[in-house]
Amino acid sequence: MSRTAKWWRAETISVVDLIPRQGGALPAVAGDAQQVTEAWLANRRLSEHTRAAYRRDVAGWLAWCAQRELDPLRATFIDVNGYARRLEESLTPASVARKLSGLSSWYAFLVKVRAVGSNPVVDADRPQVSRDHSATVGLSPEEVDALLAAAQAQGGPAAVRHRAVLTLLADLGLRVGELVGLNAEDLGWERGHRTVRFVGKGGKPRRRVLTPAAAAAVEAYLDGREQGPLFVTVTGARIDRHAVFRLVRRLARQAGIESWERLSPHSLRHAFATAARSEGVALEDVQDAMGHADPRTTRRYDRDRYNLDRDPAYTIAAARVRRSGG
Repeated sequence: MSRTAKWWRAETISVVDLIPRQGGALPAVAGDAQQVTEAWLANRRLSEHTRAAYRRDVAGWLAWCAQRELDPLRATFIDVNGYARRLEESLTPASVARKLSGLSSWYAFLVKVRAVGSNPVVDADRPQVSRDHSATVGLSPEEVDALLAAAQAQGGPAAVRHRAVLTLLADLGLRVGELVGLNAEDLGWERGHRTVRFVGKGGKPRRRVLTPAAAAAVEAYLDGREQGPLFVTVTGARIDRHAVFRLVRRLARQAGIESWERLSPHSLRHAFATAARSEGVALEDVQDAMGHADPRTTRRYDRDRYNLDRDPAYTIAAARVRRSGG
């Protein structure tokens, strides 16, 4: 079997064999495509959720190359463009851009170990992603209340878990990957606050307070359990993100929310940011709570930012009236 066929079928090969000899020095990286991906991820500070997403991104690209008998080590920006256009048939521009970003990082690693001469994603035609718009379907505060009420009205052995999951998503605006990655031992107390610690996007350690409702829902669900995954299935396995997606849509349907088929756990994250800003929480505080490196990202989540009632012209005019004694 040729080297190319071995690569795109992800069968065992040595990356060292793919690296041109330069002065006799070779990086000590070996294994199949999966091992190469793990070596790349080992050099990054990432949350487990992000690692899983990057693994899927690379696997999707390798599968696409395999279907076309294309050697990924000889792929060009034209090939990446073709892959991106295929992705755009079913994904949003933001999702395509994220997948290409992960793939670009993977190729950058291969460049560093001299498995390829250049990164084909660098010159590819990536989709434009607006910083002022998000494709995620949001929820109004009233719809979030209805969703929580639907969870509260549930019966059965899983009801207490569902209430805890929904309350954490609504009250803290967590990413679904952050939520399912929580462990019971991540809970704690700091300065009188009930808290939860976790690894956020980019591998950053995060700490958030639990609202009284969130703390009560979690304590009721744990029922004294202090170790292991926070949210588990009836078999004791950690719940996955797909289960949370299904839960949000099922409860939204029961709550009579018209857009239930297009909702996701991220819809609650958007609702958190919008509600916080409409209640007067400073942008930088919302940014810190959501773990955004760029405040422009936070602003995308604020669906009420174009509300004319919040136009600073009113504040300036009111201050002028106060100065004039009027």
